[in-house]
Amino acid sequence: MTSPRPQGTLRRATLARYGLGSLGTGGFATLPGLVLVYYLTDTLGVAAVAAGAIVAIAKIWDVLIDPAIGALSDHDAAQRGSRRRFMTIGALALPVFFALTFAVPTGLAGGPAAVWVTIAFLLAATTFSLFQVPYIALPAELTDRYDERTRLLTVRVAVLTVGILAFGAGGPALRELGGSPAVGYLIMAVVSGVVIGAAMLVASRTADDARPPETTTHPQAAGTAVVGEGYRTGLAVLRRSAPLRTLLGAFVLQGLATGLMLAGAQYIATWVLDSEAAISGLFAALIAPALICAPLWGMLSRRIGKEAGFAAASVLFAVATLCLIGLWWSPGGWVYLPIGVAGAAYAGMQSLPMAMLPDVITHDERRHGQSTAGVIGGVWTAGETSGMALGAVVFTVLLALGDYISSDADSAVHQPRSAIVAMVGGFSVVPAALTLLSLLLIARYPLRRSDIDATPSAEKETL
Repeated sequence: MTSPRPQGTLRRATLARYGLGSLGTGGFATLPGLVLVYYLTDTLGVAAVAAGAIVAIAKIWDVLIDPAIGALSDHDAAQRGSRRRFMTIGALALPVFFALTFAVPTGLAGGPAAVWVTIAFLLAATTFSLFQVPYIALPAELTDRYDERTRLLTVRVAVLTVGILAFGAGGPALRELGGSPAVGYLIMAVVSGVVIGAAMLVASRTADDARPPETTTHPQAAGTAVVGEGYRTGLAVLRRSAPLRTLLGAFVLQGLATGLMLAGAQYIATWVLDSEAAISGLFAALIAPALICAPLWGMLSRRIGKEAGFAAASVLFAVATLCLIGLWWSPGGWVYLPIGVAGAAYAGMQSLPMAMLPDVITHDERRHGQSTAGVIGGVWTAGETSGMALGAVVFTVLLALGDYISSDADSAVHQPRSAIVAMVGGFSVVPAALTLLSLLLIARYPLRRSDIDATPSAEKETL
């Protein structure tokens, strides 16, 4: 028997606190994806493939630990009445390890520098997961209502877009304040880490507004037993839940697409637009439309359904990114228009699947009589972060195939035409193809408003 869920309209304080968490999650998702690979290849002299491997190692680690953190979060919530403890630990620890990622000691370069960054980033990714996994699980426990979840996640994505803009444009600007690239990156990491941690800490209070699930493990079960059951439950939920498989699959493909573009943005600014500082303008063009359009996608979904809105946003994003292939023939200011359209679509690609995930959790709970919100949150976070990280890895592979030349901060290089082709393709054609591929999965997503707003008993009669 599971705990009853709140049914009423969400309080504004809950919306505000929960939404603020995305300022932190957006910052951590944006800055490493935007500057970490570039920091490794063009400041520390690490080869492109090795830089991609560092990001891949961190995200493989995420895949391994996120389901376990989800299970521990479910267990902790059942015993303590809140998921807040893990969220608080993550919020307090992340700024330290994020700063260390960009605090490579003077004199370290190449392989030793890569080892330093790998260890620090692994620890930062772990603390982020301690917050992110229970944070993802909360919407299903804050409200049962289909449209209230859309409202909650629309607020979250609106704040997320602000975070992406603030960190995507502000992070590189902070970097320029240093007298050298090494000092600039450290200033960026310290300031950004503190802001990220503060936003997460405020959002952790939202956990007290949710009713915790009843864990399927024994209340006194040892941590290793809970973790083991978490992996088993995660695999079981993936096998039995077609809505989760299709939604997660589409989101991972789109994460791969956006991860490619995020990793490529600094390279496009530096080597195609011939201005390292152009990265701030690219982010402004991407995020400003998203700020406006996030609530519009929520309004549209209330009329046509979340799944239809998700598909529409995906098509628009694919068309806009495909237009960016024109950078190969004519780089220039025109690029901001298709990027702005992609930004408008990106708002829907973020808010709608996130609003659909609580529906997936509720559907699984009603069918199988147990709450696995934390475990599903862990599976989702593992898939989400893996998609974004693999995008960076794929981009570094494209750079290597294009014979990209890595260098330290004091060396001047000229990139071959093959490297420019790799950059433009990784920023346009490949993301567009991946997004179009995701539509095949979106078309198979089975849940509709009637499946969620129906009473549990009525739903069981139709299954």
